[in-house]
Amino acid sequence: MAKPVFNFDVAGLPPSIFGLVMATGVVSLAAAGAEYSSLAIGLFSLNAPLYLVLFALFLLRMATAPAAVAADFLDHARAPGFFTMVAAPCVLGSQFVLLADWPGVGIVLLGIGLLHWGVFTYLMLPSLMTAREKPPAEQGLSGAWLLLVVATQAVSVLTGLILQRLHPTPEWAVFGALAFWLVGSMIYIWIISQIFNRILFQPVGPSDLTPPYWINMGAMAISTLAGAVLVGLAGQSPLLRELLPFLKGMILLFWATATWWIPILLALGVWRHLVRHFPLTYDHGYWAAVFPLGMYTVCTETMIRTLHLPLLAPIATAFVWVAIFAWVATFIGFVHQLIVPPARPLEAQQNGWIPTAKK
Repeated sequence: MAKPVFNFDVAGLPPSIFGLVMATGVVSLAAAGAEYSSLAIGLFSLNAPLYLVLFALFLLRMATAPAAVAADFLDHARAPGFFTMVAAPCVLGSQFVLLADWPGVGIVLLGIGLLHWGVFTYLMLPSLMTAREKPPAEQGLSGAWLLLVVATQAVSVLTGLILQRLHPTPEWAVFGALAFWLVGSMIYIWIISQIFNRILFQPVGPSDLTPPYWINMGAMAISTLAGAVLVGLAGQSPLLRELLPFLKGMILLFWATATWWIPILLALGVWRHLVRHFPLTYDHGYWAAVFPLGMYTVCTETMIRTLHLPLLAPIATAFVWVAIFAWVATFIGFVHQLIVPPARPLEAQQNGWIPTAKK
């Protein structure tokens, strides 16, 4: 019998572990949008200390295993996971703004997210761009790279939510939220073209189609949400009022694209687990599948209110339960791993969500 263990392998803590905070926060917001207030507050109460614990563990890892952190920072497969450190405080900040009405805490968390975004965007990305040795696409490219989009849009979302509560609204800050939304949208086009080419025109095996590919959909869902937040802010900004037709058209484009991805990703999952019999075991990468499901629910709920589209209400009603179920199932797996750590799956090692054992 395996000996119970109740702590992380701090040295091997993957950068993407903050996906747990992202998923918990967005499912909380989805529950709030569906008027399940007790569940929303319960997940919110869990998420704040969870973020603090994970951040403390990350600092401990930096202090005790700096070489491992540096190796992740320069690894094309694992480096994108660092962008969860941008999105996590922004999602948590959105909870503080929407559920607790504490925009001041949201501003602090936005500052943390922006600091991480600047470091990872303008220090880590150039380092990866100029690396002498780079892996082939089948090793270095996955849906995890779209975390760069998610992180950028998360900054826009939280900024917009805070600005909705500020009167008068500083136009420079509105422009900043708009710029982040536009940049995130453009980055999606760059990255998804590479990912689409990878999975459509190059051979893929069941170990290649990891859970982070759900971010193909999640990145579009959070882009929809960010645009909807900007539309909600238009009454306070002359600039956004001028752009309303453009904003609304792009929101619908992003939501339709996110919706298109869902059956494709489900079909790939069926092929992976039912046709090719790839084992369904927990690894931290599954939070990258929970987050898009919750975000799709939140963006649909918000778009219904913003664009007055009640015909989409049944979709939001159904998906909130899908997101809740996915969170519960993944959290059970997470807790089980804390108690009885399983053997590390090959697919997680290959795609950087769980580190390979060092020789």
